[in-house]
Amino acid sequence: MENKPYETRDADARWIALSGALLALVTVAIMVLLVALFWHLAKARPLAPEHAQPFPAPRLQVVAQQDLAAFRAREDAELHSYGWIDKDAGVVRIPIERAMELIAERGLPVRKQSKEEGTK
Repeated sequence: MENKPYETRDADARWIALSGALLALVTVAIMVLLVALFWHLAKARPLAPEHAQPFPAPRLQVVAQQDLAAFRAREDAELHSYGWIDKDAGVVRIPIERAMELIAERGLPVRKQSKEEGTK
C-alpha cells in the first residue's frame, strides 16, 4: 500500500444517507415524545390552580418629576434642620451649614497614634 497524503477512497453515500435519515427519525421521535409528555403533565397537574389569586399589578411611578421634587424637598428639609437620629443613644442631626462652621472652627477629630503605629 503506498503512502499518499490524501484519502483515496470515496465516502459511501448510502451510509451517509442512512445516518442522516436515522438522525432525522430520532429527532422527530424525541419531539413527539416531548409533546406527549408536556400534554400529559399539563393534564395531570396544571401549573396554576384555579383558586390562585392573580398577580397584583405593578405600582407604577405616574409623575416622576413630582416624585423627584418631593424626594429632594424631604432631603433638603433633613439637611437644613435639627432632629433626632437615635434619641436613646443621644445622636442628633444638625443643619449642614452649622456642621461646616463647627468643622471650620474645631477641625476634624484626629485619632492619637500609638507607639507601634508611629514606628511603621
